[in-house]
Amino acid sequence: MQLSRVVDRLDEELRTADYADLDASANGLQVGPDEADIEHVAFAVDGVRETFENAIAADADLLVVHHGLSWGGIDRVTGQTYDRLAPLLEGDLALYVSHLPLDGHQELGNAAGVADVLELEDRTPFGELGPEYIGQRGTAADPYSPDELREHLEAALDTGGRPVPVLDFGPDEIEDVAIVTGSGTDWLDEAVEAGADALVTGEGKGKVYHEAKEAGIHVFLAGHYATETFGVRSLQEIVEEWGLETTYLDVPTGL
Repeated sequence: MQLSRVVDRLDEELRTADYADLDASANGLQVGPDEADIEHVAFAVDGVRETFENAIAADADLLVVHHGLSWGGIDRVTGQTYDRLAPLLEGDLALYVSHLPLDGHQELGNAAGVADVLELEDRTPFGELGPEYIGQRGTAADPYSPDELREHLEAALDTGGRPVPVLDFGPDEIEDVAIVTGSGTDWLDEAVEAGADALVTGEGKGKVYHEAKEAGIHVFLAGHYATETFGVRSLQEIVEEWGLETTYLDVPTGL
C-alpha cells in the first residue's frame, strides 16, 4: 500500500485535522518521503531512538507512535534531535504520529482502552479541550472499592510491576469513573463537577494532592506509559485488517 494511502486512512479514522489547533504535537506524517511502498508497519508509544532502531531491525517501512518528535516545531537538527532523526533517515523509516487524536478517539483511544479494562458502561466523552475531548467517563457495573480498582489496574496495565499510587480521598464505593490518560490531572475540576468518584490518569502534579483531598475524590496514577499503550495497539489491529504486516514494540518506561 502506498504511504500516502496509509496516511490518509489513518488521518480520516483519527480526525487528525480537527485537532490541528489544539495540539502542540505535529500529528500525521512527521518524517517520510512524498511517496513510498508500505508493507510492514510497526507501532510504539514513543518515537525515540530505541523504537526507531527496533522498527528498522524488524524491517518495518513505517512506525506509528503516540508521542512523536515535533512539539511546536524543530528549529535545528543538531545534538539529540539529530541523533534521533538519523536512524529514521538512514533506515528509510517513515514516522506517523497521533497524540491528542488518539487520546480522544472514543472507540480506539487510550481512555477508551482503560474504560474497556474497567468494564465501564454508559460511557460519554470527558476531558474537554476546546471543541474536542481527550478522555472518557463511565459507570462501573459493580462498584469498586479503592483497593479493588487499584488492584484491577495493576493487573491489567503494563506498569512494569510498579504499584499504582492512589490519592484515596473519595467515597468507599467507586461507581462513576473519569479517565484522562498520560498527564491528566488538569481535568480534576471537570471530574469533580461531573460528580465522578475517581479520576484515573497516568501521572500527577504536586498540587493535585490537596485539590483531590479538598474535593473528596480518588485519583489513581497508573503510569503515563501504562495508560497509553491502548491507542497504538488498536491502530495496529486496524492496519492488520488492511492486509499489512505489523509489529508492536513494547518499550516501557516505568513512568
